[in-house]
Amino acid sequence: VKILKPYTKWIRSFSCIEGNEHIPKIAHKHGIKTMVGAWLSDDKDKNEQEINSLIELANDGYVDIAAVGNEVLYRNDLSLDELLDYMKQVRKAIPAHIPMGYVDAYYEFSSHPELVAHSDVILANCYPFWEGCPIEYSLGHMQQMYEQALAAAKGKKVIITETGWPSQGKALKGAVPAEDAAMQYFINTQEWTKRHNIESFYFSSFDESWKVGPEGEVGAYWGLWDKNEKLKY
Repeated sequence: VKILKPYTKWIRSFSCIEGNEHIPKIAHKHGIKTMVGAWLSDDKDKNEQEINSLIELANDGYVDIAAVGNEVLYRNDLSLDELLDYMKQVRKAIPAHIPMGYVDAYYEFSSHPELVAHSDVILANCYPFWEGCPIEYSLGHMQQMYEQALAAAKGKKVIITETGWPSQGKALKGAVPAEDAAMQYFINTQEWTKRHNIESFYFSSFDESWKVGPEGEVGAYWGLWDKNEKLKY
């Protein structure tokens, strides 16, 4: 958090158990706002722990935006109705002034208008890389993703909750990981969102060496800082 503090006003966390519950507390201690996520999966017992911890953190004043689940529908971990039940549970239990939403790929909000109806804010992940888009077309592609989420949002605020480009790893169709491409994508994203007053979280802060399973080698190289907490650029 001390490393990130000079560069950002917000930090996003993905879980509320197993030590992750300390992230929003430390962030608030350093004057950084928080989007705090409960990690939901097909493990119902852990889901209850996550939800209860998110509610507790929100009621204790450590949550500025509450995110109930991340890409749960994309992974087919829960049904839409199960997810909505968790969202309703959190909305009912936390202070009214804290916005609550669910994070998923931008197109899920077009496919499931019920998500929009039960969200205070639309939390959309936008990754041209994962759709095989070449770097030279990536900004335009992300703008289209955002516009699709905006159209589905019915006037509610849309926040880009994840976008980024890996600096190393295997190419996906026309999307090629490279240090210069990652830096170019970051700069394009920052300039566009600042110019149009769009709120976004950039993925990610630090390289994550462990994240090479389902995503392959590329999963470890999305950070603006490397695994040793040194700025890459």
